[in-house]
Amino acid sequence: MKFSKATNYALHTMLILVAFAPDKPIGVQQLAERQGVSSTYLSKILTKLVKAGLIESASGASGGYRLKAKKEDISFLDVIHAIEGTASLFHCGLHDDTECAIQSVMISAEEAMEQQLRSKKIFELAQEITLSK
Repeated sequence: MKFSKATNYALHTMLILVAFAPDKPIGVQQLAERQGVSSTYLSKILTKLVKAGLIESASGASGGYRLKAKKEDISFLDVIHAIEGTASLFHCGLHDDTECAIQSVMISAEEAMEQQLRSKKIFELAQEITLSK
C-alpha cells in the first residue's frame, strides 16, 4: 500500500504547523523550502487542507497558513482523508463487492489501519519532536 507524495507533504506541513507555529501563520514559501518542494505544488496541497477545515489562510503582510482545527484533535487519518479522500483502497473486480470474500478481508484490514491512524494525533508526534530538542 502506498500513499501519494502529496500526503507525505501534507503530513509534514501539519507537523510543522502544530509543532512550531500553532497560532501564527507561516507562508507557503517557508513551508515549501523546509520540505524541498515547489511552493506551487504545496499550494495545491494546502488548498485541500483548507477545504477539509484543518488549516486556514491568513492574508496580509504577515499572512500564510495556520491551524484552524484544534491541534490536539488532528489525526493522521484526518490529513490522509483530506488529501486522498475516503474511498476504499481495494475493490473486488470479479464479483459484486458484497459477495467478494477477498473484499471483506481487505475492508477488515483497512478498518484496522484507519483506527490506528485515527488514534494517532499529529500533536503527539509534535510533542515528541519538541521534547527531544
